[in-house]
Amino acid sequence: MTTKTEREKMLAGEAYKAWDEELVKARLNCRKTLKLLNDSIPNTDQWKQAQEALIPNRSGNLYIEPPFRCDYGENIHVGNNFYANFNCVILDVNVVEIGDNVLFAPNVQIYTAGHPLDVKGRVDEEVEFGLPIKIGHNVWLGGGVIVCPGVTIGDNAVIGAGSVVTKDIPANSLAVGNPCRVIKEIDNGQ
Repeated sequence: MTTKTEREKMLAGEAYKAWDEELVKARLNCRKTLKLLNDSIPNTDQWKQAQEALIPNRSGNLYIEPPFRCDYGENIHVGNNFYANFNCVILDVNVVEIGDNVLFAPNVQIYTAGHPLDVKGRVDEEVEFGLPIKIGHNVWLGGGVIVCPGVTIGDNAVIGAGSVVTKDIPANSLAVGNPCRVIKEIDNGQ
């Protein structure tokens, strides 16, 4: 019988111990890279190298405005032409897939992380979990948008500023609010 590591449990969406030695070491390594990125000036060699080290799973151009925060970096998968404005946070304890031509306005927060509702799991057992998030192609997330664990946002969607996305949003939709809901279908001339 093979026992899963805490990292394997984490990426499988199962309860895991975040204070596992391997995970703590990975988060500290990420923090070092984040410091380089966040202390750099965009378009300098230091900034480019820090972005490349932080997000190894990318398909093309990405532009991250410092400051930026994430847990691991390696669980973020980015398509071509990604832009993240100031103060974006991606808690990537599970996989975050971001398509091509995606724009994040300032203060966008992507949370794959969650905690048990019961006190025993949250406090006594000290476990947490993570659910993947998928953001399609050509998506724009307005300022201060929060995307919760397990959500998928379809291609060509626009999420209005300040929205809290707790459920999947279909492609070609304008969605706003807390909780976020679709208010209009977008005609993309297709």
